[in-house]
Formats: sequence, structure tokens, C-alpha cells
Amino acid sequence: MTDEQIDRMVRQADPVPEAGRLAGRLDGAEQHLLEEIMSEPQPRRGVFRRATFTLAAAAVLITVVAVSLAFRSQPSHPAAIVPPAAVPERKAQAMTPAAWMKLAENSPRLLIDAPGWKVTNAYGFADQNGTLAFANNKQTFEMNWYPAKDYQGYRTDRDHVSAPRPATVDGWPGKTVTYSDNDFATMLEPRKGVFVEVRAQGVAGRAAYEELLTRVKQVDVKTWLAALPPEIVTPDKAPAAAAKLLADIPLPPGFDPKKIAYEGTNDPYQFGARVTSEVGCRWIEEWDRARTAGDKNARDRAAAALKGSHHWKVLNDMNALGDWPEVFWDYSDKIAGGELPRDYKAGLGCGTTW
Repeated sequence: MTDEQIDRMVRQADPVPEAGRLAGRLDGAEQHLLEEIMSEPQPRRGVFRRATFTLAAAAVLITVVAVSLAFRSQPSHPAAIVPPAAVPERKAQAMTPAAWMKLAENSPRLLIDAPGWKVTNAYGFADQNGTLAFANNKQTFEMNWYPAKDYQGYRTDRDHVSAPRPATVDGWPGKTVTYSDNDFATMLEPRKGVFVEVRAQGVAGRAAYEELLTRVKQVDVKTWLAALPPEIVTPDKAPAAAAKLLADIPLPPGFDPKKIAYEGTNDPYQFGARVTSEVGCRWIEEWDRARTAGDKNARDRAAAALKGSHHWKVLNDMNALGDWPEVFWDYSDKIAGGELPRDYKAGLGCGTTW
């Protein structure tokens, strides 16, 4: 899930008026905490990093922001979230081959032309957002791009990290800041509607980082797409990939997998969270509808389906990689116990375009 999508979730949950919303420009302690959450260099259980930043982490971020805003004497979240009786149908986002190629053409298409580096992760590639992660043993290098309109907010924040130094990546000017002696980031100026931030961790000092920047090149669409790992779910692969994940999952009444809005590109973990989010949200909505209507049979079916998620293959496969399954199961168990979790929409990303 991309930063811009997380920003939208924060804006949806943020009680502050428009002029005071975060919109990707957190300041002070909130920004520092966000950086800490999103820049963890090594994946390990219980820790979210940018490359595997799921909606479960977004829920944590929303909670942090809410607490911070409460200290500013802003109104708190309502005590309970009551889903509407009629849930709007989520519109499918058909991604044609031509549209997918256009997304690729409009992306920065930067690759590392150096021995030992390979693409390990890719996701986003929608709404002018995307992430491409590389690794070389213990060294990591990540490219993130965002809409040009957000450039100044990010630029202002990064200027507080350290004194910025001029940098160039394949003729693309930018500024480099230093997080530590083996952790550097370079923000490139807006171009064709986007700006790019690259960050390397585990490199052997500034000279090694600057040398690495000289090996980053912009390539053509064919070369760039060929560099993506085969397990990455691109829009053209999404329907078949979803059908495979849903093979052992009971579907809510009226649920049509073909109407899931498949946008952008996701690694298997992000894609699994995307698909199970849709199913989980619809089952919870069905449970609440049946509870309100006094339909005990339908309520029990929904509760049983969610309780059975402990046996869904996709969630068990994901469980060693991150905490999305644990979050999903926590909500499912509460529903099975007769409780409607007030924060499930934020926690599961209900109604969110990933």
C-alpha cells in the first residue's frame, strides 16, 4: 500500500478541518514517528517497514495521529462506528493492457545498473504512486514516487533531517540528506507529474552511496517491466491470482470477485491483504446487517465464515511475513463473539482503493 493511499486513510479518519489535515505533511513528532515506522531496514515479525506496509500498519498510524491530535484539543473519534444499512457497491477498476502500459510509461522507470542488485519488491503504480525495492546482500535501496503536488511538503520535512546536498541521478537533479553514516536519501525534483525519493540503507558510507547513485539509470518500458519479479501481481494477472486465493474462502452474499477494484501492482503479501480485506469487510457488513434486521441465521453464517478465516490458506501463508492475518483474525474473533469492532473499517481498509 502506498503512502498516498495511507494519507487518504488518515484524512478520512482525521477530525481536523481541511486546512489542518496531514495530507502527507506530518510535522514534528508525528513525522519523526512515521519515518521510524516506515524506514525499518530489515523485515521481522511485528515490525512494519515501507516495503510491506499493510493496512494493519495504517491502522496503527491512524491511532498515533489521533492521539497526537487529541493532545491538540481536537475532537476525538466517535465512540462507535455504525456501518450504513446499505453499503455502496464498490466499482470495479478494469485495467486494460493499454492502461497498464501507460502507467509504466508514466513511471520514473529507474533501475540499478550494478552487479548484485536485484528487484525484491514492487507495488503501487497507481495514482502517480509506486515503490520499487532492491537488495544486495544486506544493502537495500528503495525508490518511491509520489504526485508532484506533494513535493514541497516532503522537501520541507527532509530538510530537517540534515543539511541537504546537491545530487543528480541520470541527469535528474535533487537533494541528498543523511540519516546516519550508512543511511541516505535523495529526493529528485518533480518531472512529468511525479517526484522520486530514493533511500539506501546498509551502504558503506557516503562515497559508496554517491557511487551507487551514478549506477541508477532510467530505462525503457520493456526493460523496466522485465525487471519485476515474476511473483509480483500486475493488473493483468490480478483476476486469476484472486481466484486462486479465494478457492477455499466462503464468499459473502452478492460478492462478485470480478468487481474487486484491482489497481496498480502488488507483491503477494499486499495482494493477499487486498483480496482478504474485500471479503472481510463484506462479511462484517453482512453480519451487522443481519444483526440489525434480527436475521439470526444470516448473522450466524457471517460469524462462522469469519471465524473460519483461521484456516484460510492465504492468511496462513502470509502469517510468517507480517501481522495482517493477526489483525484480520482479531476482528473476526470479535465478530464471532458478538462484538462489532468500532475501528474495523480503518483496520481492514474497508472502502479503500489500494
